[in-house]
Amino acid sequence: MVMAIVWWLIVGLIAGFLASLVMRGGGYGVVGDIIVGLVGALIGGFLSNLLGLGASGIIGTIIVAFIGACILIALLHAFSGSTRRTL
Repeated sequence: MVMAIVWWLIVGLIAGFLASLVMRGGGYGVVGDIIVGLVGALIGGFLSNLLGLGASGIIGTIIVAFIGACILIALLHAFSGSTRRTL
């Protein structure tokens, strides 16, 4: 049980950190990256189940969480009304 929680935190941290780099979110700190990654894992898992795709292993789980985290960050940017754009 404890190891499962630790793995989810690690996956969330990795996915959130990578998504913040790719989406140019500027990073959200360790806790913020974990939260973005965990919520992204839920979004990515829901979408992958909807499409009939499955993630196998830790790498597949990180990829699904990463895609979901990118979607979450894009939604956050869209709804925040931020006019700051970086290239």
